[in-house]
Amino acid sequence: MDQTAVAQYLLDNLAGVETTTAYGYTFFFYKSERKMPFATLGAQDDDYDRASNLNREGVFRLNIGVSRDTYQAMFGPHPAPPGAAGFVATGHDFTVLDQLLPHPVYAPQSWVCVLNPSAETFEQVKPLLAEAYDIAVRRHARRPAAE
Repeated sequence: MDQTAVAQYLLDNLAGVETTTAYGYTFFFYKSERKMPFATLGAQDDDYDRASNLNREGVFRLNIGVSRDTYQAMFGPHPAPPGAAGFVATGHDFTVLDQLLPHPVYAPQSWVCVLNPSAETFEQVKPLLAEAYDIAVRRHARRPAAE
């Protein structure tokens, strides 16, 4: 799978998804809510996140905000915030392709990621995307109409 296929899946299969791009990332939101994306796609390192070495040719990372319970079921307790190295200390190699991982920076907030998912791995990712989307829909429903 490539970034375009992942983005198209989100837009075609989850109603009300909108995107914006900034800092080399595509952010996926539910409707016009722009406070918190439920997923992002990134293909370049930035000043705050170099753990995945996204500057490699053709490498991208899909990031997904799941529930605390789902994160813990996948990876155990949440790690401490990133330390001096700039990423969380989970013992994972954040540069490995096609493997579900804790997010190197946002794992403490229950974010997971995968670099260059294969079609097979993307099948495992689909329920996580659905969960993240459902969280965004519920968050949007709780917002006052004026926001």
